[in-house]
Amino acid sequence: MNNQSEHFSDAELSQAVALFYDGQTAPQVTAKGAGATAQEIMDIAREHKVPMCENPELIKLLSEVELGEQIPEALYICIAQILSFAYQLQGKTPADSH
Repeated sequence: MNNQSEHFSDAELSQAVALFYDGQTAPQVTAKGAGATAQEIMDIAREHKVPMCENPELIKLLSEVELGEQIPEALYICIAQILSFAYQLQGKTPADSH
């Protein structure tokens, strides 16, 4: 965690949003929540070695997306950069996701 996180409220830091990306369509929101639900989402992600990104502003925007809905087009570039970084961390390419 970096020092920038000190500027966010406890509520902002205790939220989580999970995305699903199949490589064919825009990522969609598959889980979201705050408090204990957020912790459960993060625990499951850790258990399955899913890369996570701590970005309270982005989580706030994504939490407004309904479950099962694709992310808004305005967030495509931001999410693409995160997905690219996650693939690099895992030594994968988008073609490996199929």
